[in-house]
Amino acid sequence: MKLPFTKMHGCGNDYIYFNCFEHEVPEPEALSVKLSDHHFGIGGDGIILICPSETADAKMRIFNADGSEAKMCGNGIRCVGKYLYDNGMVGGREQITVDTLSGIKNLTLFPQNNLVQTVRVDMGPAALSPQEIPAYLDGNRIVGVPLVVDERVYHITCISMGNPHCVIFCKEDVDQLDLAHLGPKFEHNPLFPERINTEFINVLGNGELKMRVWERGSGETWACGTGSCASGVAACLNGLCEKGRDITIHLRGGDLTVNYTDETVFMTGAATKVFEGVIEI
Repeated sequence: MKLPFTKMHGCGNDYIYFNCFEHEVPEPEALSVKLSDHHFGIGGDGIILICPSETADAKMRIFNADGSEAKMCGNGIRCVGKYLYDNGMVGGREQITVDTLSGIKNLTLFPQNNLVQTVRVDMGPAALSPQEIPAYLDGNRIVGVPLVVDERVYHITCISMGNPHCVIFCKEDVDQLDLAHLGPKFEHNPLFPERINTEFINVLGNGELKMRVWERGSGETWACGTGSCASGVAACLNGLCEKGRDITIHLRGGDLTVNYTDETVFMTGAATKVFEGVIEI
């Protein structure tokens, strides 16, 4: 079977996209493991299926590099918006909807020369209760709670943006952290029954953060959209940034802008097409 695909990335968070309006993709869990490999496959953080939807312009399904299915992907949904617009699938509309396992998201597309360059996503409200994340901790919120990991105390703030996130504000330079060692310690901590994505943050100034991220099922990635949103929310909850103001998140693959309001969280960033191809499976 030959399957056409498009390689796209948002701030270096790269996925392999399949148009399921035209082709059915068999066994996406196994396919994601095979194709995500940078040596024997196409290479990426996973695959994303762009599917028909009865309630939105399209539905996206996200599979991590280990084959597990994710509920949401902030960088991925921006690229889905670009794909739909650039390929004439939404009739040139700049306001579209995409259905995900964490609900329908509203996207605003910003095209230049008939190609989308930037996308703003209404990510919906941040979930703060331990039950929604989920996490085995008491209280209404997990903000600055001490947690011992690898014989060291970390103060964690936990948020769900469709995916569960654990945010840690670090005094040391996050570029010096051994995420390959630290990341799995958080991901598989028994406090988090569905595993957890973990963001390590340096506060650079008012409204400016530097972030590295360890994603469950994928390891360290160059960017994470839902993780950037969670980090912006966590910075506001810890009094490090101002609610309702734009927050710039510096990632290994580029910058995202997050704005946390009383009603929702907005995320704005680039969406980039790398190349198209056909894979034989």
